[in-house]
Amino acid sequence: MSYNPKKQAEHKERVDSAIEQAQEERGQVLIVTGNGKGKTTAGFGTAFRALGHDQKVAVVQFVKGNLECGERNLLEQLNVPIHTMNTGFSWNSEDKESDKQAAQMAWQQAKAFLSDDSFDLVLLDELTYMVTWGFIELEDILKYLQARPTEMSVIITGRAAHRELKAYADTVSEVRPEKHAFQQGLKARIGLDW
Repeated sequence: MSYNPKKQAEHKERVDSAIEQAQEERGQVLIVTGNGKGKTTAGFGTAFRALGHDQKVAVVQFVKGNLECGERNLLEQLNVPIHTMNTGFSWNSEDKESDKQAAQMAWQQAKAFLSDDSFDLVLLDELTYMVTWGFIELEDILKYLQARPTEMSVIITGRAAHRELKAYADTVSEVRPEKHAFQQGLKARIGLDW
């Protein structure tokens, strides 16, 4: 694609017009979904951006276990409230009922964060799986998203986001795999993958 000054000027005009039209200011719901790598990284990146602006952030990690996690390490150092479900990846589990109870406990913490108007941003990492696996009712999630404080933004990550969650969200990004180091035999790497 070559540079075309006329098309660039037209594009700038469209962007300027869209910026002028965007006048509503409120918290937003963002979903980062898809089969590619980087959903959690995107969610935490936005959380760290908010922290960089002195905003108050809370995090609930669904699915993740108590293994080493660089993002969690940093948040704990910064005294950011974070709750981890601590069951690990449920496809390895032989006790689905215990996993469901752990999910419900994590959801109770998430509901407390979503009801607290002191938070600017709440990250619900891997929440989409809880709906897919039937651990948390979609209607309850939507109820708490709708009832959250007006200024609070929420980021939801995970594969296969339910269509009703996507319909409710303000922004939905799909991460698509094109190539992955693991498929080439490369091991997950500290600082890069966790």
